Amino acid sequence: MRFNSSAFSLTSVAVVLLTACASVAAAPVTVANGVLVGPNGMTLYTFDKDAAGSGKSVCNGPCAANWPPLAAATGEMASGDFSIITRDDGSKQWAVKGKPVYYWSKDSKPGDKTGDGFNKVWQVAKP
Repeated sequence: MRFNSSAFSLTSVAVVLLTACASVAAAPVTVANGVLVGPNGMTLYTFDKDAAGSGKSVCNGPCAANWPPLAAATGEMASGDFSIITRDDGSKQWAVKGKPVYYWSKDSKPGDKTGDGFNKVWQVAKP
């Protein structure tokens, strides 16, 4: 049997492309009751002090302890309205329409929206 290196290369490329497409297909958030929620079903929020499209979060340190960012895992790929920003600590965070999204530490169960309007700068993230 003779090995066909060009067929092997094309097959390898096809597998890599299919794998990449599969990682793009899964959206990092969904919609529940008119708001965006993370994979755990918890409400997501935006921070008015974050500039849309800046690629930055201004909620770091103690702020991020109260408002944990929706983390983007290594290898996850941005697509459509979803982008990934790099935080000050080097970690990755999801953004929706250019705005980083966060959980609120005081929400205790899916459906809670207790952070909406907090200090007049935190809003539920909407589709």
